[in-house]
Amino acid sequence: MQPRNSRLNSSALRGAVDLAAVKAAGEAAQKAEQARAERARQAAAAESAGAAPAQSAYQLVIDVTEDTFETEVVQRSTEVPVVIDFWAEWCGPCKQLSPVLEGLVEEYAGRFVLAKIDVDANPLLSQQFGIQGIPAVMAVVAGQLVPLFQGAESAANIRKILDQLILVAEQRFGVVGVAGGAVAPGEAAAAAPQHPEDPALSAAHDALDAGDLGGAIQAYRNVLAEQPGNTEATLGLAQAELLKRIEGLDLQAVRAAAAADPKDVEAQLKAADLDLVGGHVEDAFGRLVTTVGRTAGEDRDTARLRLLELFEVIGPEDPRVVAARTALARVLF
Repeated sequence: MQPRNSRLNSSALRGAVDLAAVKAAGEAAQKAEQARAERARQAAAAESAGAAPAQSAYQLVIDVTEDTFETEVVQRSTEVPVVIDFWAEWCGPCKQLSPVLEGLVEEYAGRFVLAKIDVDANPLLSQQFGIQGIPAVMAVVAGQLVPLFQGAESAANIRKILDQLILVAEQRFGVVGVAGGAVAPGEAAAAAPQHPEDPALSAAHDALDAGDLGGAIQAYRNVLAEQPGNTEATLGLAQAELLKRIEGLDLQAVRAAAAADPKDVEAQLKAADLDLVGGHVEDAFGRLVTTVGRTAGEDRDTARLRLLELFEVIGPEDPRVVAARTALARVLF
């Protein structure tokens, strides 16, 4: 895994919308289900052999190094969300935040685990994650990176962030953690049954993976015509349409036009699309929120609708979308 662009290196968009990539989410959820089923199988085999059941499926707080990152974070994240606390001994705010996180991991009793990374002792991990200041807190779910927050936060605010993280992990990836940290034989497999994928949806995913954007768009629309509430198809359609919109755009020319005239709505829309594809998700959202705030009438509605389309690309539960929706509400009302 490349921590900063976890898994999705095959296209610029996929590196940018790590959690939102529809195909990645499906595959990650399947791996999570397989990992839990295997863990349950091993527990059942141990019980049949007369071995004492394990008292805990995993430690709640782990010190992680560059050597143990793959096992302790990436592999573990297929079973439980892993929250990462980047800290250093000299960092005063870190000493305030760490006890709060450690208290919360006990409070949540196995719904997530806490991985602590000393940035001085593990500079490569700090560089790969793009850490520019500490404390910094991120999460990994089913091998996928989720930025959380930077700087000290209150326990009340962190609880809200954790609740959102757990919701994303459960709904999008099927990663649920285990209350109390213990696994009963067969419990995990029963909790997340596997379902065969819709052939039409699978064909849409395959077209998107192959770069057939027109075919993917039509295939996703066909699925939505039959299943209007299909979340995967909605996300896939938004992603395919975004890729189609940026075809042939010149990055430098688009950025220059947007900078030259902040009131040019079309230029801002194109720049926001490229921001998102380039991995600058918050910048894309912020650009469009600002555009909505400085425009009126049809221009305002155009910018607002594009922002909603980009929300679909990332996914409605993502913390960055939640924050941008709040910002949008402020400028609208």
